[in-house]
Amino acid sequence: MASRDIRRIINTKQDSLESTGNLSINSMADGQVSIGKSTNELLSIRKKKYGRIYKSYMSSNGNDVVDKNLTVGGNLDVKGHITGSQFVLICHNFTDTIGTSEVFLPWFGVAEAANLAGESTSFLTPYEMTLKKLMIRFSTIDNDNYDMTFRLKKMDDGDSTVDTVARASLASLALASRTLITIDRSHFDNNPKFGIGDNAGISIQSGSTFKSSDVIFTATSVWETKIVL
Repeated sequence: MASRDIRRIINTKQDSLESTGNLSINSMADGQVSIGKSTNELLSIRKKKYGRIYKSYMSSNGNDVVDKNLTVGGNLDVKGHITGSQFVLICHNFTDTIGTSEVFLPWFGVAEAANLAGESTSFLTPYEMTLKKLMIRFSTIDNDNYDMTFRLKKMDDGDSTVDTVARASLASLALASRTLITIDRSHFDNNPKFGIGDNAGISIQSGSTFKSSDVIFTATSVWETKIVL
């Protein structure tokens, strides 16, 4: 081999990038590139630049890991399943003169009922569901201050006993026609969560009558749903 080729190989030879131990901002020099594996992490390649560590995981089986958020600038084409926590919106619109009785909101229908046994007021939950917020608008009502109670109730699998999961009691709400009110998760006295297989329902009860005639209730709930296939 010519001497010039030997010199070229020597000059272009790179030291091993592999490192042992936890790679951190304090253990790497600026500009350094290292391949290593920190505790409880996948093998990764890291570069320290401008006082920061830039990291990309390496995969041996095609599965990739993202520590935090993933931003996609174009289309997301998924051939398999999307699992994990997802947000689901459910409509609960109905029309009634509810007076001061407890009324259960319909799920995907327009027929409310006085109990959880109604075919439209029961929802068999396929996954764990946590209520994030319930939004309601009323049609023409008498403007006033109302005491309102919202309850999440359920019947366990194999049981007809109705249990209260969580209650939100709101006093002296200033309600007006076609004006939105929002009941957040923080308003409830307990975690507003249903488990898999619960026969679930949402009820509303007013301390005084909205109006002597029918009132249109436009309602939407937002649920964080833990989908595991």
